[in-house]
Amino acid sequence: QKMAELLGLRDECGEGALEAVALAGSCLADNRLNLDVYPDGCSRFLQLFQGRQGEVVQVEFLRLSSNDHLLGTTLGILPHLKHLKSLVLKGGHARDEFGSCQHGSLTSLPPDVGNLRCLTHLDLSFNSLSTLPSCILHLPSLRVLLVSHNSLVTLPEDLGSLSKLTFFSAMKNQLKDLPQSIGELAVLQDLDLSENALEFLPEEVGNLHNCIELDLSGNRLLSIPESFANLKSLRRLHLHSNLLERVPASLASLPSLSRLDLQNNRLRAVPPEIRASPFVRLRGNPLGETEPSPQADEPSAGGLRRLFLSSTEDSFTVTSEGCKVVLACGIRFCFPPGAASDPLRIHFRTLAPDPQWVKLRHHDVLLSRVLELQPHGVVFQQEVQIWMPYASPQTLHQREVVVRTFSGQSWSDLRTRTEQKRKSKKHVAHCSVLHFSWFLVVSRLVQNECKVPTEGTLLFSSVDPNIKVTFPPGVTEETRCVKLQVLPVSAEEIAEITADAGCRASPLLCLSQDSLVDFLRPVRIQLPLPPGVTGLNLDRSRLHLLHGDLEGQTWDDITSQVVLEFTHLYAVFEVTHFSWYWLWYTTKTYIGGIAKKVYERLRMYQVNFIALQRKKDPEQVLLQCVPKHKVDPVLKKLQDRYRGPEPSDMVEMFEGEQFFAAFERGISIDMDRPDCVDGRLSFIFYSHLKNMKEIYVTSPVDRKGQAVKGQVSFYRGAVPESIPEDASRRRKGPDSLWLATLPIRLPRLKPRWGENPGPLNGFSFPPLNLGNAETGYLTQTNLLSIARRVGADWQTIGLNLGLTYQQIERIGYNNREDLDKQILDMLFSWAQQNSEDPDCVSKLISAMKESGRQDIADEVETIIELGRQKYRESIRRVGLEQESSAEDSAIAM
Repeated sequence: QKMAELLGLRDECGEGALEAVALAGSCLADNRLNLDVYPDGCSRFLQLFQGRQGEVVQVEFLRLSSNDHLLGTTLGILPHLKHLKSLVLKGGHARDEFGSCQHGSLTSLPPDVGNLRCLTHLDLSFNSLSTLPSCILHLPSLRVLLVSHNSLVTLPEDLGSLSKLTFFSAMKNQLKDLPQSIGELAVLQDLDLSENALEFLPEEVGNLHNCIELDLSGNRLLSIPESFANLKSLRRLHLHSNLLERVPASLASLPSLSRLDLQNNRLRAVPPEIRASPFVRLRGNPLGETEPSPQADEPSAGGLRRLFLSSTEDSFTVTSEGCKVVLACGIRFCFPPGAASDPLRIHFRTLAPDPQWVKLRHHDVLLSRVLELQPHGVVFQQEVQIWMPYASPQTLHQREVVVRTFSGQSWSDLRTRTEQKRKSKKHVAHCSVLHFSWFLVVSRLVQNECKVPTEGTLLFSSVDPNIKVTFPPGVTEETRCVKLQVLPVSAEEIAEITADAGCRASPLLCLSQDSLVDFLRPVRIQLPLPPGVTGLNLDRSRLHLLHGDLEGQTWDDITSQVVLEFTHLYAVFEVTHFSWYWLWYTTKTYIGGIAKKVYERLRMYQVNFIALQRKKDPEQVLLQCVPKHKVDPVLKKLQDRYRGPEPSDMVEMFEGEQFFAAFERGISIDMDRPDCVDGRLSFIFYSHLKNMKEIYVTSPVDRKGQAVKGQVSFYRGAVPESIPEDASRRRKGPDSLWLATLPIRLPRLKPRWGENPGPLNGFSFPPLNLGNAETGYLTQTNLLSIARRVGADWQTIGLNLGLTYQQIERIGYNNREDLDKQILDMLFSWAQQNSEDPDCVSKLISAMKESGRQDIADEVETIIELGRQKYRESIRRVGLEQESSAEDSAIAM
């Protein structure tokens, strides 16, 4: 828009039409219109239709989000797209406060949609359809139909009229039965009806002679029709998580069958022909044993009923008799008799943690997903036992595991006991509760606590017994609870973070209490001296006592405000209120900022993002989020198969925090992925998990023989609304959303017949040296290196360097269809015009930053710094080195 405004286009066509012009160039490539990645995709579609109707009606592939509030208006235009072959109106692009996908608002389609004679692919997943729109049955060319994750209760009787249908998915609905006409889908190859409420199947299903894969898992089927023996083309049959008590022996004789999944049913006997087949899965069935089947209400050895729930169930009933419940995810409950006076229906679900409402405390590590139990706030007559599996943290040294619950206003810790199962080696956290809400498992610093009476008491740390707090008599009028936590800090960590081998610090001490009133008398605190410091070699001028607020955001030096006493090993001081306390030993005069930096590093996870391209297939890209200490081993392990950019700069991130990867600068990915959020790959970082994605990246436009330069950028939490230019501009200043950017380069296509395969085609460059010897030169070779990284930003960079629009247009026209030449011509034209300017290098750096290319600006600054170093070394060698200035001394300090 900035470019068009300066060219005078805004006054001629208006802002709305201008946006349509931009969209037509970027979204209508190859008759494809992918607008589901934009929050306002329908609005953009309507603008396009108004400004470029002739082009829009030729569209063959259209993707829109049904979470869009303008969807209703857009649906009225769809019948005009007579050439449409593929239509995607999916929901699930928005998420609720707990991270779950929100279904779209689509409940029906206009009748005229049935006139789209060319439509072969229709995706209406993640919507609110209660019935299948009748117009779908009039689509003569339809081959693929997806209506998964809706609210369909039944399918139309004339479903068989879709004679060309080869793929049909209605998974995750509420279907209770199937029409007999389903057997008329003669060419159907893939049928997915999993996670519905089907109790029986019509015999006509056996007429699907071309069906290759049939998924009926997660239903309530009691039996399978004998007609399944006619499915001669069937290769994969999924029947797990049903209520099957028997299966026909004829399944074993299906000639093409390579997988039969019968897990988690009620099968007590299986025909020998099926049991002997190597491709049959039978785990989770009683098979004549005494183990209760799923949903069995039989008494267990302890006298309570046991309920085993499948992955498709989300509720169970508790009576006054009590029961034991085992969820498919491994979570267990025990409701003792009398816990509920009346029958109570309990609903449950597990959620991904959302940093906006799951507030981890300082140094906490998230070990599980969030368990939600409804109804919220219900109070039981007796305590309910809960066992929650959790991922084992990397180390339990000086840490402990607790279950944390949310009351609707705040999170609180429960008394927790941890167990490890002998056979599976899985870790389980056990707690007792009287109410239901949300629960999760965290690892926290070890917490010591005690009651402080009016007579006073003494509190020790179990992590470091050298730390103790003495409460004298009369310290309080009423008994109050005090908690103590300690974080040991090694001298190596302090030295690495501060880059100062002379810095030392004691363990970090956190004191808190359940009273808002300060103590009536001073409380005496004993802290060990920092490592390597004793009462014999102590220099008091180097010792600093720091106090931090409860949020740990500021650190104040309170050395002059307290009376410090020293023994051979300890420092002792008195306070009347509780917070964070830290004893430092250093030559620095002001260390509040240093302590804050160290504290933030200690409570955050230090990670790197890695983007690597396969050597044999550069379009296949591996993305990983790797803890800092694992970067080198990971790269060493992958170097034989992958190559690519170095890891990003270190990023500080909370465990369990969400981040996104967005592809920019001319490359894209297939957005039809389960881990995409708003068109971007979504990650949740856990240091104990293998956090990686391997995807294919492509160029959405014809490369015309040119290599494509792009990048993958990582963002924290919410993602900038538009890509790529707005996101780039926002990087000029500090942006907490943006984490790092790594380059990706797709190889150049094979040259056309008769073309010179060389990238520069004889382009010549004049010798140049920008800058001066003292401040550092940029040579012709440096400029060539910079040019290789510029990519599609060359026009923006040229304008920010001071070139006129006429020059930019001339360069583009003279080197049309050759991006490399455009970049080189722009860069060397500017360099020739400014070669005599002593400040030209700093202008180049500023232009790169203004254009959103901090990576190139950093490269230029690195080159210049190397030049300065070489100049200083040459001066030193000839004996002309001057004494360090006062400014240099200050910097060294």
